Amino acid sequence: MSFTSIPVIDISGLYSDETADQERVAEEIGAAARDIGFFYISGSGIDEALFDHLLAATKEFFALPVEEKMRSYIGLSRCHRGYVPIGEEGVETGVGDYKEAFDTGLDLPADDPDHLSGNPMLGPNTWPAVPGFAAAVTAYYHAIMAVGHRLLRAFAVALGEDPEVFSRHATKPPSQLRLVHYPFNSQASDAPGIGAHTDYECFTLLKPTAPGLEVQNGAGEWIDVPPIEGTYVVNIGDLLELWTNGVFVATSHRVRRVAEERYSFPLFFNVDYDTVVAPLPQFADAGAAQRPALRAGEHLFAQTAQTFAYLRSRIESGELVLPDGALEPNQFGQQSRHRDRVS
Repeated sequence: MSFTSIPVIDISGLYSDETADQERVAEEIGAAARDIGFFYISGSGIDEALFDHLLAATKEFFALPVEEKMRSYIGLSRCHRGYVPIGEEGVETGVGDYKEAFDTGLDLPADDPDHLSGNPMLGPNTWPAVPGFAAAVTAYYHAIMAVGHRLLRAFAVALGEDPEVFSRHATKPPSQLRLVHYPFNSQASDAPGIGAHTDYECFTLLKPTAPGLEVQNGAGEWIDVPPIEGTYVVNIGDLLELWTNGVFVATSHRVRRVAEERYSFPLFFNVDYDTVVAPLPQFADAGAAQRPALRAGEHLFAQTAQTFAYLRSRIESGELVLPDGALEPNQFGQQSRHRDRVS
């Protein structure tokens, strides 16, 4: 739809013991997911002190010299964890994103069987030698994941499904928390911070410190999504679009015009690595062409491998092979729809 603003949804009703309160919030979430693919949430119940500690630890890390940050370089990890330098990542052809990041996830022990078997997205986190960094990140990760589990159930209720239809697949998910730093950029009016894309997982919970995020509407226009105090931004990802056969929209978004230093903290909520995602029966028989199934973790890994320089180089050398049926980037969301109309 040609929306021009993003709704704010109070999700405190999801914590109510009253089914009617939960269903009311789920209905609002479902409407936003169908019509826009983006919305703000308030009433999450997260202690703001957790975010304050996360932000302080993140600032301390990114203030380190580059050579110190590179001790935690993501290319040294066996499960895609650690520091992402400026230019390492890019989702638009030939354009490296003007940002640096630190990638974390579910912090599994080194002897975890999935990690030992070579799973590329599951394993232990990489922690820099910054006092309190690991504790601050871990505390926030668990808090924001708890909100994500509430939302996952609400999406199911919004669709008229069993509340556990998605949640039963979220027991050991490769859900990533990224700490992102956009340095001050004097050419911000022309340079992207992160290129246009959709997110690869079910949905994203985002907390930014400054403007810059834009979302694409159905008319192809880019709409600003500025920070609103006390809220988080939620956007639909590829897997919920696939599960609903396009009824929920994985709306394309980007970061532009970063005219001030900006920090951003997206939690990419995923389901378990081997989960087979295909249109639910109610959408598979709706008359629209059914989209092919994907494995959740393989889709995440394939998109990641085509985005990060260290992984692209391994593909080019033959050291790394993409999973069978891997899609090229940007096959979901508004960008894909506009591309299909033109073709």
